[in-house]
Amino acid sequence: MSTTQANALTEMYNSWTARMATGTMELPEMRAMFEEWGTLATEPEGFAYTTLSLGGVPCLEAVEIGKADNGRVLLCFHGGGFVCGSPESHRKMFAHMARAVGCKAIIVDYTRTPDNPHPGIVNQCTAVYSALVDQGYDPRQIAMIGDSAGGNLATAVPLNALREGLPAPAASVPLSPWYDMEPTGETFVTNADVDAFVSPDAVRLMAGMYLGGADSRDPGVNLLQADPSALPPLLIQVGGHETLLDDSRRFYERAKAAGVDVTLQIYPEMQHVFQLMAGKAPEADDAINKIAQWLRPRLGL
Repeated sequence: MSTTQANALTEMYNSWTARMATGTMELPEMRAMFEEWGTLATEPEGFAYTTLSLGGVPCLEAVEIGKADNGRVLLCFHGGGFVCGSPESHRKMFAHMARAVGCKAIIVDYTRTPDNPHPGIVNQCTAVYSALVDQGYDPRQIAMIGDSAGGNLATAVPLNALREGLPAPAASVPLSPWYDMEPTGETFVTNADVDAFVSPDAVRLMAGMYLGGADSRDPGVNLLQADPSALPPLLIQVGGHETLLDDSRRFYERAKAAGVDVTLQIYPEMQHVFQLMAGKAPEADDAINKIAQWLRPRLGL
C-alpha cells in the first residue's frame, strides 16, 4: 500500500484533472499549473544554482557545494508533455538525484512546443550534450535522465547523438517515459481507474503539439518504433498505477531483445513521476537511492 506522503501526488493530479475537465484552460494556465510539481519535493540544502548556455541552449546547473564531483554530469530533461514543465518545476527532484549520485546536475531549458515541434527539442538537447563533450567532459562520465516527455528525450537524445557521430553517454535513466504518441498501450485500459492524471486524450493533445507535421509512428518521435540496439545501459522506473506503464514494459522488451543492458523497476501503486516527491515520500527516496546505486559504478564513482 502506498504511504500517506505518496498520496500528495495523487491529490495534486486529481485537482489538475478537475481543473482541466472544464475545457476552458488556456496554455499559460496549464503551464502555471504544471509548475506546482515543484512544491512536492523538499528543498535540498547546500546547493548552488547557476544559469548558463550550452550549445546555444539555456540550462540550469545544480551543484552541491563542496561535495559534488564536478567531472561527472547528470544531464537532465524535464517532463511536461514537451509543452509544460521547466527547470524550476524539476529543480529540487534533480538536485536530490545529483546529491545521491554525487555529481552535478545540468537541467536543459529547451524551447517547448507548440513553438518548437519535433525535431527541435531533440536537437536542442543533443546540442547541449555535444557542447559538454566539446568542453572536455568524458562521455563515459555523463549520464542522461528525464521524466515523462523527458524520459522520451533521455532515450531519443543518445540515439540522435550517435547519428550525429557523437560518442554515447555512460548511461540513461528514463522515468515514467512517454514513448507512444498514439497511444496504444493496454494499461490505458487496465489502469484507467487508478491513474489519476494521464489519459489518452491528454496524450493525443500534447502529441499533436509535439509532432508538428511528423508521423506519430516515426521512430524519431515514437521510440517504440526505433532500433534501440545502440543505446547505452538503461534503467527505467515507472509506477504500477500508470497508464503509461505499458510504454515502459514494451520498450524494455524491445531493448532487451536487441541486446541492450536494460533494467526495469516497477513501483507498485505509484503515480506518474512519483520521484517528484523526493525528500517527502519514502517511495520517491527509495527510487532515487536505487538510481544512485545503479548509476554510480557506471560513472566511475
